[in-house]
Amino acid sequence: MHIKQISSDELDDLVMLFDQYMVFYKQGSAPEKYRNYLNERLTQGEATVFIAYSDEKEAIGFVLNYHSFSSVALAKIIVLNDLFVSALHRKQGIANQLINSVIDLAKSTESMRVDLGTAKDNFSAQALYEKIGFVKDTEYYSYSLPLSHTAC
Repeated sequence: MHIKQISSDELDDLVMLFDQYMVFYKQGSAPEKYRNYLNERLTQGEATVFIAYSDEKEAIGFVLNYHSFSSVALAKIIVLNDLFVSALHRKQGIANQLINSVIDLAKSTESMRVDLGTAKDNFSAQALYEKIGFVKDTEYYSYSLPLSHTAC
């Protein structure tokens, strides 16, 4: 298995995995819609994506990251926004390796931290994040203001 930072050249691999990810999160399968969204993120330089490939060169997982900033710290932040490993390849350390790629990205861009969020009931993900060294925020609440009810 190896992990590669991708460009729009590997968009087909990303779309296939992203569609599975969206279905996992109870969104409809919509590969062309996702293709447009992801292509824009990649070509505009708004996201950095890593894909895990099996030894047979099959795309088996991905992590999508956005770049952000902290005004208070005057520093960069990497937001690990989406992480997915296909069902047949889970529990093999792939998610851990994808996260390590994000940590390396953060170091190489001199970011001050990597942020992520997960569902309160996603205990396996929480255990992985804490094992790697992520610390659950107990100081701040997170709020959102929904402006529409449509995804993408």
